[in-house]
Amino acid sequence: MEGKPKAKAPKRQEVYTLLVEIGRKAGDGLPKGATGAALVIYASGVDEGEAVRETVAILKQADTAPLDVSGYGTLAEREAEGHEIGDEDRALMQRALDENAVIVAQMTPFFGDERDEDVGDD
Repeated sequence: MEGKPKAKAPKRQEVYTLLVEIGRKAGDGLPKGATGAALVIYASGVDEGEAVRETVAILKQADTAPLDVSGYGTLAEREAEGHEIGDEDRALMQRALDENAVIVAQMTPFFGDERDEDVGDD
């Protein structure tokens, strides 16, 4: 009895929650006087590393200056940690999965930091 070698199932895409800090860069679209921003992002990937790489690449294409990325895991991982996730965020996560996309769910500008306050649009 010959058995066929099992083909590896392709890794399934999942959506990861990322917190990205960006600095100032000309054309970044941040408000005047902002020194940077924090972005909550839902990004799809076969693992968190891929989600981070895709996110950083897209943010650079969008004329932003990503400085730091923190990963908060998948929806299931966040729920296991007790995070409450609303319907709107769940819908954005599903959209990121359906479209294999990087979605900015929230942007919070920083003001008053010492970083490059004069760079950016006037």
